[in-house]
Amino acid sequence: MLSLCGAFFFQNCNAQINVGLDNYYNHETDSKTGKPFHYLWSDSAFSGYSRWGKIFTSRGAKISTLGRPDAANLAKLGVYIIVDPDTTSENPSPNYIEPEDANAIEAWVKNGGVLMILANDGPNCEFTHLNQLTARFGFTFNHVTLHPVTGKNYEMGASTNLPDHPIFKGVKKIYIKEVSSLKLWDKAKPIITENGQVLMTEVRIGKGLVVAIGDPWIYNEYIDHDKLPSDFENRKAAENLTDYLLKNAKSK
Repeated sequence: MLSLCGAFFFQNCNAQINVGLDNYYNHETDSKTGKPFHYLWSDSAFSGYSRWGKIFTSRGAKISTLGRPDAANLAKLGVYIIVDPDTTSENPSPNYIEPEDANAIEAWVKNGGVLMILANDGPNCEFTHLNQLTARFGFTFNHVTLHPVTGKNYEMGASTNLPDHPIFKGVKKIYIKEVSSLKLWDKAKPIITENGQVLMTEVRIGKGLVVAIGDPWIYNEYIDHDKLPSDFENRKAAENLTDYLLKNAKSK
């Protein structure tokens, strides 16, 4: 659902949008510290999303971390982000997306929520239950690994066939390492397509929006140029993605 805020008031309106990042389906624990880590706002190492979190807050949005979703806590969010649900190799007792969770998430999206899903490649993501959720929106993730990268051969992970889409406005090249592809049907539309394989999709369901990609993609390690050559534009794409999610979010 498009925000009622005009462009001039975009900054102030974002202050009303709460962006919730899952830490229930993705719940890895650092063996050294015993604390949750990996794709979290609080994780400032290469494994975290602290830099993406700062992009959200720089737009005036509020960021929070979510446990198991239900109607009550989803109702507080404008944007909900699910990243890389755990496999048993990452968490011996993973929390799976159960039917009641999927019911709550689907209802929330239809009522105007914006859902962002960042999965992973075949060996590194729990697809069975994740796909039971995404099938409700017209797509599933394939158990494959595309863009394998050897060492510092970063060009192996380059995507340059980028569409005329707000997420990639002014962006010519991004880095996506070891990504799964997607199968689409019904209302799901491709955003990035390479060699007949869909790497990123979006679908409008009811009043809401779902955006999905088969990789965590813009975590700290690959959002800037700590490692990436200067011609990769993941930071610009992350900023555009952030703006796109917020503009489509319902203010809470």
